[in-house]
Amino acid sequence: MTEESAALPQRTEVVVIGGGIVGCATAYFLAEAGVPVVLFEKGRIAGEQSSRNWGWVRKQGRDPLELPAIIESLRLWQSLEARLGADLGWYQGGVTYLARNDREVGKFEAWLEEARAYQLDTRLLSAIETDALLGQSDRRWKAALYTPSDGRAEPAKAAPALAAAAERLGAKVFTGCAVRTVETEAGRVAGVVTERGMTACRAVVCAAGVWTSRFSRNLGIDLPQLGVKASVLRTKPAPLVTQSAVDAVSVAFRRRQDGGYSIAHGGSHVFELVPDAFRYLRAFLPAHRRAGRDQRLRFSTAFFRELLRPGRWDGTKPTAFEADRVLDPKPERATLDLALAEAKRLFPQLAGIEVAETWAGVIETTPDQIPVMGAVEAPQGYFLASGFSGHGFGIGPAAGLLMAELVSKGRTRVDLTPFRLSRFTDGSPIRIYDCP
Repeated sequence: MTEESAALPQRTEVVVIGGGIVGCATAYFLAEAGVPVVLFEKGRIAGEQSSRNWGWVRKQGRDPLELPAIIESLRLWQSLEARLGADLGWYQGGVTYLARNDREVGKFEAWLEEARAYQLDTRLLSAIETDALLGQSDRRWKAALYTPSDGRAEPAKAAPALAAAAERLGAKVFTGCAVRTVETEAGRVAGVVTERGMTACRAVVCAAGVWTSRFSRNLGIDLPQLGVKASVLRTKPAPLVTQSAVDAVSVAFRRRQDGGYSIAHGGSHVFELVPDAFRYLRAFLPAHRRAGRDQRLRFSTAFFRELLRPGRWDGTKPTAFEADRVLDPKPERATLDLALAEAKRLFPQLAGIEVAETWAGVIETTPDQIPVMGAVEAPQGYFLASGFSGHGFGIGPAAGLLMAELVSKGRTRVDLTPFRLSRFTDGSPIRIYDCP
């Protein structure tokens, strides 16, 4: 990465805010197209959710609105290691969702019908086929949804490799340098003010993850987005169950490049009650109801810390983005203990697994649990790429490619209309797709 002591460029064409996988992919594809670009990250590359996710790269089970973009992303993942000249831990071992009963099988069948138009290789496995995939023989599972062309990669490797490749193509990447705000002239983006000075530009792509809503509000942009905490553990090397990533309802796991597993609870997460939770209460009510017992509400000092932060600011003083360089929440030990116990109970091969590390991350989510990607009405030249709702790692390369195309050409190979910000205000019905 560019040395922190290096002088900021006075001018560039595009500034990308955020060094997660989407921001790094955007910078990479802009640089590949010959567009001058500077990426600013307040902490370190992939310091937050982009290195803390499960590492799944899947078409399976997605909202059909996301399928064109994730199909494009799988195409990119298949050649990304060669393209970047880097080891990403990419392995096309498939993704499997397990069903215990007819109701869950019915959800799989409904999704298959929705996805039929995309000619995916997803299929429904019988109980016998499911046992064969998992190395079992007790017919524990009624059936399974299986997509062999889905895959996995190592989250800690992907975004840094994209950032390094972007630099080799001429991009400038600054870490430990927070963007405080965006300067405008005559209703257009004119530059960004960082903690180290200003860089003029004609366009800004904000891919700041859970920070995107707060940052954009300072420009008068209302992005309904909240953060939820999810916990993950990794194990020491353990026997192989299957090369496929597996969601078994109460536990999800995937094989790691080091021979261990990343393991998490299939749906449990913690939602901190902060001021934005009340600001966007109406928009998120359907999501809260749908989450049910899988979502635990928590009130803490974070409410008062957020309440005391200013709603608007200029670029002359330190901001919240400098105060919190890297979000590093404590993992939920009870949740991880439950997931570990379930892994051992359901998969005998894992009976002796040992925990090597635990962590948590904050996932940015939208009311309909699909991202916002596109330009805002004002200021002109300001673009959003956020709200990936836990699906961002797999779709990240395509999201970066599409944002680069939109900024540089004004058109994209995948229609981004479903992901427009205005869907939350133009009267469009906001629905949460019942993914399996």
